[in-house]
Amino acid sequence: MLSSNDHSRVSSMPTSKEDEKRVDGTMRKAKDKSVKRSAEEEDEKLFTNKLPADEEESEDLSDSEESVFSGLEDSGSESEEEEGGDGTDDDDDDRPLKNRDETGPEESGKDEQDIQAVCSRKKRREKTSPSSSLQEKRELMEGEEGIQEEEYEHDTSDEEDIRNTVGNIPMEWYRDYPHIGYNLDGKKIYKPIRNKDELDNFLDKMENPDYWRTVQDKQTGMDIVLSDEQVDLVNRLQRGQFGEVTFNEYQPSVEFFSSELMIHPVTNRPQDKRSFIPSLMEKEKVSKLVHAIKMGWIKPRQAKVDNRGQYYDLWATEDPNAILGRHKMHIPAPKMRLPGHEESYNPPPEYLPSEEERLAWEQQDPEDRKLSLLPRKYSCLRSVPAFPRFIHERFERCLDLYLCPRQRKMRVNVNPEDLIPKLPKPKDLQPFPTTQSLVYRGHSGLIRSISISPTGQWLVSGSDDGTVRFWEVCSARCLKVVQVGGAVRSVAWNPNSAVCLLAVAFDSVVVIVTPSLGDKVVLSSTEKLLLSYQPPDEKGEEPVTWSLAEGEEFNQGIHLKIQHPKAVHQVTWHAKGDYLASVMPDTSSHLQVLIHQLSKRQSQNPFRRNKGLVQSVSFHPVRPYFFVATQRSVRVYNLIKQELTKKLLANSKWISSMAIHPGGDNVICGSYDCRLSWFDLDLSTTPYKMLRHHKKAVRGVAYHKTYPLFASGSDDGSVIVCHGTVYNDLLQNPLIVPVKVLKGHVLTQDLGVLDVTFHPTQPWLFSSGADATIRLFT
Repeated sequence: MLSSNDHSRVSSMPTSKEDEKRVDGTMRKAKDKSVKRSAEEEDEKLFTNKLPADEEESEDLSDSEESVFSGLEDSGSESEEEEGGDGTDDDDDDRPLKNRDETGPEESGKDEQDIQAVCSRKKRREKTSPSSSLQEKRELMEGEEGIQEEEYEHDTSDEEDIRNTVGNIPMEWYRDYPHIGYNLDGKKIYKPIRNKDELDNFLDKMENPDYWRTVQDKQTGMDIVLSDEQVDLVNRLQRGQFGEVTFNEYQPSVEFFSSELMIHPVTNRPQDKRSFIPSLMEKEKVSKLVHAIKMGWIKPRQAKVDNRGQYYDLWATEDPNAILGRHKMHIPAPKMRLPGHEESYNPPPEYLPSEEERLAWEQQDPEDRKLSLLPRKYSCLRSVPAFPRFIHERFERCLDLYLCPRQRKMRVNVNPEDLIPKLPKPKDLQPFPTTQSLVYRGHSGLIRSISISPTGQWLVSGSDDGTVRFWEVCSARCLKVVQVGGAVRSVAWNPNSAVCLLAVAFDSVVVIVTPSLGDKVVLSSTEKLLLSYQPPDEKGEEPVTWSLAEGEEFNQGIHLKIQHPKAVHQVTWHAKGDYLASVMPDTSSHLQVLIHQLSKRQSQNPFRRNKGLVQSVSFHPVRPYFFVATQRSVRVYNLIKQELTKKLLANSKWISSMAIHPGGDNVICGSYDCRLSWFDLDLSTTPYKMLRHHKKAVRGVAYHKTYPLFASGSDDGSVIVCHGTVYNDLLQNPLIVPVKVLKGHVLTQDLGVLDVTFHPTQPWLFSSGADATIRLFT
């Protein structure tokens, strides 16, 4: 059985050079010899069992364990004999109390510490390959455990093996493992064997002079002897002093946080990780700023001139013609007149006024007096009385100083012509109508409406005398007169050149007239259109009544009659010539606008209710839009979607007429308050341009189909022709230039020009007036 001394000897094997110095040489040699001899016997038995075998491995393993323990017993007994039995080793005195209590007599030779030591050596031996020789394995284990004393003198492999390469991590993680880390090859670094009991600690405490300064390194498991500097540092820290010897705790402190405003204040908070990583957003901002600097958008700041603290004398000598740097066109302060002889207390006799001069001075107004006081003579200066107007004079001087203008005003020399926008000259915008060429006479009443055929060869006019006259444009000859039996309010020629039809509105009837003007092909297609209608079997309720003309009316060319419930004021055709719209202004009824289809003889009311009194309607020349002009606004409806598209605000009191540009994107409206509004549908709902050229109400407006011209007729008897260019570029506004004022109509009953229209192909203008004439301007 092993004694406590044997256990202490086995557990206290040297693990480093420091352990050798700490133990007595004789005692350690005896221990090393005994351990070496036991290790050799164990190696022979253990490695022979670890060699490859078929079925005897398990049996040999148990034998090897017994041999190991027996070897320990033998080594312990031999060591006692060699030491000579000095009486310090008893059987179980130095064994820990726990082991003595827990182990029985049959298990006293198998100590727990011995088993751990053997198992650790066994694991190290298993790391070596089975094919290596027994001698190489033995030498390897001796190098790892540090058994041979001679190797410590020239080899430091043990220190390299036990060096901890895990890093700064808690060693508690390896508490239940035999290793403390891994080397560069990925192999385990085993813990050093430290099986010290109380006897070993007592011997170290008694024999080792550096025991009191020896501490264990938890990272490597080695004992480290502290130096004098380290011991001094520990003592200072225990006394509560600073670790640095040269540190002066009473030195003046640096006030990092003060009342002074700092751009980058100092803080103790550790820097974030993002503080060291370039920000992508800052990079983008910097790139934008660099680009702006290169492009010249950002200019360097100019130093501000601080004028504070710079004083100047108001009464200093100043040149009135000089221009100071700070005061442009500077006016110097008014200077007081220097005192003369009259202000002396002893003036010369010639300055003393006579009695007449004194009375004259007193009678003058204060503003007209040359002197503010009369000279007087005193015998001495002490007899001069106080000046009674002294305070008043000083006050006036102060007013002169701060109320006087300090800068000359620059006179604004503006040429009135520069305020007018630069417009092209009218001669550069030709052709446009300039002179009156023909006068069409024949009506006896005022002519409210005129219309021209699509070919431009014929002109039709309707008058209050109840007749519709057809004129030849070039000769001003009346070809045909149709009696309708009422005052004609509106006439409209069908825009389809394949047929020759005319719509005439008088009273509450709209008639379709065939003037029989044109070639045979046009007349035959017109008759075919009128006679091809077959009435349906079932008719719905329609707001109007369609009927065929008979007798005398049919002989005059009237084929169809459309009876309306109220008086019709306007008729207009669709661009294709099949649809016809009529207007009946009446706020008490929802039937104000009706649309008729000529081919099917049908009529419909497109609006359930109308917001306001309808004045005029018109079809869009290209798109399926319908324009309805009321007194204050123009509504644009989509006929396909049957919804309101846009509402134009005319900014006028009462709209009288309306015309659509051939392109369809611009609208002009005339009003009774002498205004002409131009609307750009792509720009805004308010007028792009408001023209106030007429002095009285505007009655009619018209666009030319091919030329960039539009005209307006007014009750002042004049027709104004304007040049209106509409560009294809949406970013460029229309160019509107008035070019000509045409006069010729005579005012009748305070009425002038009632309607205007352009020739379809020539830059000619037709106008009808209250003087029962039609005039052609070319």
